[in-house]
Amino acid sequence: MRTDKSLFVIVVGCGRLGVYLADRLSHEGHSVVVVDSDHAAFANLSTEYSGFKVEGDATELGVLKQAKISEADIVVGATHNDNVNLMIAQIARKIFNVPKVMARIFEPQREELCHTLGIATICPTTLAGDGILASVRGSSAPAPRES
Repeated sequence: MRTDKSLFVIVVGCGRLGVYLADRLSHEGHSVVVVDSDHAAFANLSTEYSGFKVEGDATELGVLKQAKISEADIVVGATHNDNVNLMIAQIARKIFNVPKVMARIFEPQREELCHTLGIATICPTTLAGDGILASVRGSSAPAPRES
């Protein structure tokens, strides 16, 4: 990873999560590349987004190379498909030795596998479920999860 505070981040998927991350990271001064197979998805990025856009299937090595994955500090799989996010994270980790890889996954059962592979995850299902359970139990915050 870079020694200065600026990071080079690749966000795969330009849906709600990808747009949110790309816009925020770009606004914070990081170098960002968003990859999506649907050109129209890039229209959701803010007008202040200063990063790059790569149109293509991120499961193809050529597309990831075009996004300069070999230079990335962080790769985030933020598509709506768990399998795609996991594949991209594994490619980033195993082939390109990206220091930090993360994947959004919807199936909580996959979290353990991801952690075994060295892939950080965020699971909206688990987050929402833990928040609801904490509310039902009367606490103000979700209980911490152990991995």
